Amino acid sequence: MDKLIHDDKGNVTISNDGATIMKLLDIIHPAAKILVDIAKSQDSEVGDGTTTVVLLAGEFLKEAKPFVEDGVHPQNLIRSYRTACNLAIEKVKELAVSIEGKSLEEKKSLLAKCAATTLSSKLIGGEKEFFATMVVDAVIAIGNDDRLNMIGIKKVPGGTMRDSFLILLLNIELELKSEKENAEIRLSDPSQYQSIVDAEWNIIYDKLDKCVQGGAKVVLSRLAIGDLATQYFADRDIFCAGRVSEEDLQRVAAATGGTVQTTINNIIDEVLGTCEIFEEKQVGNERFNIFSGCPSGRTATIVLRGGADQFIEEAERSLHDAIMIVRRAMKNSTVVAGGGAIDMEISRYLRQHARTIAGKSQLFINSYAKALEVIPRQLCDNAGFDATDVLNKLRQKHALPSGEGALYGVDINSGGIADSFSNFVWEPSVVKINAINAATEAACLILSVDETVKNPKSESAQGEAAASAMGGRGGGGFRGRGRGMRRR
Repeated sequence: MDKLIHDDKGNVTISNDGATIMKLLDIIHPAAKILVDIAKSQDSEVGDGTTTVVLLAGEFLKEAKPFVEDGVHPQNLIRSYRTACNLAIEKVKELAVSIEGKSLEEKKSLLAKCAATTLSSKLIGGEKEFFATMVVDAVIAIGNDDRLNMIGIKKVPGGTMRDSFLILLLNIELELKSEKENAEIRLSDPSQYQSIVDAEWNIIYDKLDKCVQGGAKVVLSRLAIGDLATQYFADRDIFCAGRVSEEDLQRVAAATGGTVQTTINNIIDEVLGTCEIFEEKQVGNERFNIFSGCPSGRTATIVLRGGADQFIEEAERSLHDAIMIVRRAMKNSTVVAGGGAIDMEISRYLRQHARTIAGKSQLFINSYAKALEVIPRQLCDNAGFDATDVLNKLRQKHALPSGEGALYGVDINSGGIADSFSNFVWEPSVVKINAINAATEAACLILSVDETVKNPKSESAQGEAAASAMGGRGGGGFRGRGRGMRRR
């Protein structure tokens, strides 16, 4: 479910992205801040699974609480949890299926399924197939480029989600610098004034001539392009745009093979980018310059449409998750069954393993296994199904000796259970591994704390600090004694 968060400034955010919610909450509790950190680390490392990691860490602590209350030493719990974590990660790797070695079309279809799984719990879940295909096309367009800003996202209110589209950008660019304004010139003869004005015009005309002679048909600049230059270019059938953002310029440069120039001297063909079609298009209240048929095609821009600003913002966050997932799946090309299937299978495996251990750690590993069930349970709650009923079916299916139930997870469409893998509900194994690792680390960190100490600044300490600060300023010093001060 989504959360609506509004701050003191009146800004409203609607989101179900774990990292976004954790960042926006005003959290005072020091232990709870650790959960914010793991959500942020999951977001930067993998890009998705932020809610999973917070849920798991909370559940591990919840399961550990009764043991701590019964007098179990936290180090015993931590030891068992770390063992369980290693076993769980080994199991994920064992169950992971590689999608390497497929043809491009097959790979695109497999990656789109991963993206659709990520988007299914988001606000734009109703159009997940539409956006999943768009995300895969965008990620494949940038190829092996690691810079996420090579995929631009523009937000234009109005229209419907289906009006969103993907564009390729390029650019040839040029910086037109204004002359220094604070120069001082002293004249003995007023008639010389005109020659100075003419000189300034000659400089700007010289710059414009060089741009035109360079053969450019589109001129983009990060700085302003004035009215004179705009008219000059228009007369010569050249398109120009000023104050283009740095990010857009870099993206255009990468797509067209152009280079950002800081001077108009020596404009050679090598620094100019090329594209097949350049057009200006009205989208809502905005006008976009679209470059298509670029030689490198290593960039992409998604234009998002929608009714409310908050909706478009959340759509952007959802797409960020999907883009990250597709990039991760391309690099680490192993996937596991989603929909809580992998969590139930690890849970079953750990329970089974716990039976082979003598002593208290059997109970601790069992509690870790139980905590993993929070994922399918939460999926059922979010979809409005009876969690107890669905979990019982899942436990029964996963307990089959043949192991044929290992890929069964929650079926959001029917309210029962289904083979997640054959229904293409997939997620990259790196997401699960990272989430289990981070959640266990956070739980162990909080368990290892046995006391919270606050450092109240004493009044005498403040007095001493004030005294030393005032005494060091020269002149008559003060010597602090507790609250009072007396003249030396």
